[in-house]
Amino acid sequence: MTNSEPSVRFDRLTDLEAETPTLIEGLPGHGLVASIAVEQIRKQLQLSHHGRLRSEGLPSVASFRDGHIQDTFRVYSGTDPDLLTLQSDVPIPPTAARPLSQVVLDDLAAEFERAIFLAGMPAQSESQIGEVVGVATDNEMAKRLTDANIELASGQGAIGGITGTLINECYHSGVSAAGLVVRANPYIPDPSAAKAVIENALEPLVDFDIDTSELDEQAEEIRDQLQQVAQQYRRVAQEESDTEQGPTGPSMFQ
Repeated sequence: MTNSEPSVRFDRLTDLEAETPTLIEGLPGHGLVASIAVEQIRKQLQLSHHGRLRSEGLPSVASFRDGHIQDTFRVYSGTDPDLLTLQSDVPIPPTAARPLSQVVLDDLAAEFERAIFLAGMPAQSESQIGEVVGVATDNEMAKRLTDANIELASGQGAIGGITGTLINECYHSGVSAAGLVVRANPYIPDPSAAKAVIENALEPLVDFDIDTSELDEQAEEIRDQLQQVAQQYRRVAQEESDTEQGPTGPSMFQ
């Protein structure tokens, strides 16, 4: 870690009851697909607040729900099935991506058996919204993806932002992980893409059944609630893009 990178710590608030949980990442990205999908999973399965991430390098905001302040960067857990989720109410700035990923691997990796990360990819047309391809850190996860009828991404590409950093850290640490790249609306929060990734990818990979009808019924409300987060994410993504060095090369997803 360089001197310019902020320190990040994980505060464990409860003992973990799950024996071999899968970590599902739900941090803000294109279309807020990960945020919407993982929040729907958290609510449906009534996951409990397991821990929080804290750092001077993470945005200083006060998050609240139903009139009560809550931690902005949270980890939830549950046992039916064994799950951990990583969620944030604000985008992760580029300077915090590496230290945050190191904390996840150092402090959380011992608690989960495998990890699933969600990356948004701008859809070029409405018909593409919800299309999913996968990447894997090892052969075992690649087989799990193909067994779940999830097409492996072809050709060359790259996943950027905090999601890409987390997948890369898992790869180098020998942690079995998958990245699900989802086509989504790049301009507004996209509940339809979140519904597609739950039904067509997460449900086959994880032993659960999630009712996604709320994502249809409350699509406009969800978009309104998350529009400010989407705007913040676009600013962070633009700042990260502006600091990229060298040729753009393969397609970049976040």
